[in-house]
Amino acid sequence: MKTCRIALANLSIPTTPEDSVAHAVLALGQAAEVRATIICFPECFIPGYRIPAPPVDTTFLEGAWARIAAAAAKVGIGVVLGTERRSELGRHLTALVINRDGTYAGFQDKVQLDPSEETTYSAGTGRRIFQCDDLTFGVVICHEGWRYPETVRWAARRGAQVVFHPHFDMDAPNGFKPGFADPSNTFHEKAMLCRAAENSIYFASVNCAGAGAATTSAVVRPDGTLLAHQPYGKEGLLIADLDLELANRLLATRCKIEEYAT
Repeated sequence: MKTCRIALANLSIPTTPEDSVAHAVLALGQAAEVRATIICFPECFIPGYRIPAPPVDTTFLEGAWARIAAAAAKVGIGVVLGTERRSELGRHLTALVINRDGTYAGFQDKVQLDPSEETTYSAGTGRRIFQCDDLTFGVVICHEGWRYPETVRWAARRGAQVVFHPHFDMDAPNGFKPGFADPSNTFHEKAMLCRAAENSIYFASVNCAGAGAATTSAVVRPDGTLLAHQPYGKEGLLIADLDLELANRLLATRCKIEEYAT
């Protein structure tokens, strides 16, 4: 049996950009202590998700990434870092994937933006698959995973055993009940279950800690059942051991995608 231990950084919303880096480095050390292979942070944790957002500070971002990469190399852990960046296409919400030796594996930009983000950010193009030891994974960011199941299936059909889903949701709906996928709550946590079950893979979704948030961090098994979730509003790491042999991608690979081509 091949197993992989992952960590989801269910942390408080950073108060400042520098605060975000300090908390990320601390979380890396904590994940290494419990022998996690890889850790995933929420959407735009570095420098902090804001709408409207202040101008991109490229110098700060590059320095922050370097510090986090150095910390990752020191403890030997992979990182999926929710952040932002600027390219020739504009400003992107993105995830920087860092290898266990501190080198950069690359970026997965957010391709499907929420309508509220379109005046601030530019949509990315293209999708990628990443590797960390025996773990093959993809990344979809917030709105993509909720509203565009195709983004998750793309990764599953190309070998991903888990799709990481950095997101940010702090808006509490009226009548929200702190119970995972409670029928009276929003559809979002039910979507986590679906993304795993419809592809026969693990789905690992991470949010910031917030007592009133409509979602919490969770890991869902390939059969669509809940493996683990973080108590609502409780800051800390959610640790989960994945049996990679269960992520057989059966339903994703059976999809007759050519029948739906437009």
